[in-house]
Formats: sequence, C-alpha cells, structure tokens
Amino acid sequence: MLEKLEGIVLRTNDYGETNKIVTMFTREKGKKAAVARGAKKTNSRLSGVTQPFTHGHFLVQESRGLGTMQQGEALSSMRYIREDLMKTAYAAYIVEMTDRTTEDGEVNLPLFNLLQKSLDYINEGADAAIVTNIFEMKMLSQVGLRPELSSCVVCGETEGKFGFSIRENGLICHRCTGQDPHFLPLFPASIRLLRLFYFFDLERLGNIDVKEPTKKELRAVISMYYDEYAGLYLKSRRFLEQMERLDYNFQSKEETNDD
Repeated sequence: MLEKLEGIVLRTNDYGETNKIVTMFTREKGKKAAVARGAKKTNSRLSGVTQPFTHGHFLVQESRGLGTMQQGEALSSMRYIREDLMKTAYAAYIVEMTDRTTEDGEVNLPLFNLLQKSLDYINEGADAAIVTNIFEMKMLSQVGLRPELSSCVVCGETEGKFGFSIRENGLICHRCTGQDPHFLPLFPASIRLLRLFYFFDLERLGNIDVKEPTKKELRAVISMYYDEYAGLYLKSRRFLEQMERLDYNFQSKEETNDD
C-alpha cells in the first residue's frame, strides 16, 4: 500500500553503499522511517529531498518491515538553515530533541506543527536562539515536565521579585528563597520571557528583541532544568553550546575593535 505523508526529515543513516534510512516526523503517522534507495547518489531524485530539516511530501510503500520511499517533493528545503552554521546548530538540536522524545508511530499533530513552525522561523531569519528557547519551553509537557510559572511555587503569591528554583520546580518569590538557597536569581525580563514562551502560541511570534545578558540567563536556566529533570543528553546540544561560545567571543571581539 502506498501512503502519502507530509513530514520533516529528522535524520538519515547510511544503508548499504547507495541507500539511506530516512527518519521523518510526519503529520499523519508521527515518527516514521523508510528506506530511500539510491538516495546517496548525487543524481538521485531522492538525494535532495532526504536532507535533514527538509519539509516535504513523501510517497512511502508500506511493508512488514521498513517501508520504501518511492517519491519525495520538498515543500521547503530549509536552504537558509543549511547555509548558516549557527542556524544549523539550533535546527539540529530541535530535531534531535523531537527524535529523542517521540516513539515510532505516535501521532502528535501539535508537535508536528511546533517543529515545522520553529524550523520555518529559523529559516526565515528569526532569532534562532529565541525560537529554540520557545521550542524547549513548549517541549516540557512532551517530556512530562510542568514547572510552576504562574506564581511562587512555595507560597502561591503572584507579586514580588522572582527567581527560579530547580529544586522546587518553578518560580520562587523573594519571600520564599530561604526554602532553596541555591535558587537562580533572574532578570525580570527573563521571568517574563519564560512565562511568555511557556504559555503563548508560537503562531503569534513577532519581533522579539532580547538583550544578550537575558539570552544567557534563559539558556542557563532552561539547560539546568532539562539536565535536572529530563535526562536528555543530546550531542547536538553540546555542539550548539560550543557554537554559542564561539559566536559570543567573536561578537565581543568585534565590539572591542569598534571601541
């Protein structure tokens, strides 16, 4: 039976001398793998459409084992992601997180839409770091995590100065910081953005201008939270952190030279 699937390529693995096993996250079937025969050949009609991040329509011949990809048509090749190393690093992290937190065949339309929109935004030139932070906050429910971001996790107050308590699993106000001496003090802007990223609809993303110190805080608190609770150790995140450090050092040198 032939199936037409709309999917996003998460990864590929070599299969023999000329073939690939292509793992996609699809709208209709969730995560699904198929053999793309001859896709490693540069002149293959499946070569381009099976590149990582590609969003397209795929015609898959079902079988008892892995299906076989017969045709593919790119809706978006995500060209501008692949042409930029920093964008590639963020996109690779997003797709690996999707891959590692989903099981084969589990349909999840909200996640498909989140993944597609996140890659589209990065490809179109939106701030890749911020889009990635939004993706991470939206993915918390996918990995079974629900931090308290509406009020103080200890006393329930909604007014005051807040930090983030990894131990208590959410925001903690200035009245309750004694409950966790290792809480993370955060800029008010970081608190607002954590709440915004967790609750708002990604479709409504406009121009968000975030200062570098706030970006560093967001990266630190989100990474620490995932490290503590999610148990995800992603190669792409280590690469992304290296790229962010290089980018930050490069920007710092440019600012020093301008002075």
